[in-house]
Amino acid sequence: MKAAQTTRQPGAKTISVIVPCFNSAAYMDHCIGSVVNGWDDVEVLVVDDGSTDETAAKADKWQAENPGVVKAIHQQNKGHGGAVMAGVAAARGEYVYVVDSDDWLDDDAFSVTLARLREFARHGQQLDLVIVNYVYEHVLSGTSKVIDYRGSLPRNRVFSWREMKPFAVGHYITMHSAIFRTQMLRDMGLTLPEHTFYVDNLFVYRPLPHVKRIYYLPVNLYRYFIGRDDQSVDEGSMIKRLDEQIRVTELMASSVKLPEGAGSSKLAAYLEHYLGIIVSASSVIAVLANTPEAYAQRQQMWVNIRATDPKLAARLMRQTLVWGSNLPTRAGRAVTVGGYRIAQRLFRFN
Repeated sequence: MKAAQTTRQPGAKTISVIVPCFNSAAYMDHCIGSVVNGWDDVEVLVVDDGSTDETAAKADKWQAENPGVVKAIHQQNKGHGGAVMAGVAAARGEYVYVVDSDDWLDDDAFSVTLARLREFARHGQQLDLVIVNYVYEHVLSGTSKVIDYRGSLPRNRVFSWREMKPFAVGHYITMHSAIFRTQMLRDMGLTLPEHTFYVDNLFVYRPLPHVKRIYYLPVNLYRYFIGRDDQSVDEGSMIKRLDEQIRVTELMASSVKLPEGAGSSKLAAYLEHYLGIIVSASSVIAVLANTPEAYAQRQQMWVNIRATDPKLAARLMRQTLVWGSNLPTRAGRAVTVGGYRIAQRLFRFN
């Protein structure tokens, strides 16, 4: 595959790491410290999203102690999506990576990743997407689970979607594994809704049809903290924010016209399957909530998906996971919850 040529400007940043922060004072230092390691070609954008604790002061302190590396961005609260987009708008790095403020990066893996990104620059190569592994760190139990792509993607070389193979269950491309070329995100006009949780799914889903040149670097870079009760992936939080989960699901369904909008039959199959995962998640959360309002929200989700693309809605319902998360009757809902509990134990996603 012929490399696209780019001119490297003196003093340019290799990567901009966006750290969205909202009332993150208790744990943001660990996150930022894992990124700030004395590299002058790394930019850390700490986005204080209208915090009411000491987050703003800590962001300013990091900037004062690391001039030219850390930049504090202060804005009125816009939610996770608004904070991410503020970072993308301000980024000076050739690549952009989002790290949530309660997570962190592995130092050795980050060094390897930076060395590879710098190598791309030296050889005038532009990659639209660099994929890395991430690790669920279940801090309370002291266990971890690596999410990798060794059986699905070629390793340590440039490739296109034509070469991808089916992904293992639970091993999908997420915000934690995706390092995007900054200008590609800008050129495609990426937007994320404000004041909405779960937009990380949109952040990855929408750009993939615009990605042409991909590189999989099999290092365990991102460390995803699991253990706080107020995390968005906590079951109680997911039930509380069902409307936001459904909003993201509907936006994903309308983001790409499948299959033709994907530009690749293999990518189209992946996007449709992953959309099915998100539809299933929304459906299961409604069952866990077990209220008339939640079931009405789930029903309206299907009405909206069918209105967007009735053929897509029909294909989604033929997916086993989607069908199994939308079973009618009380007995069917019990089966849905039982299946969810098994998946929860196997994949430890919250």
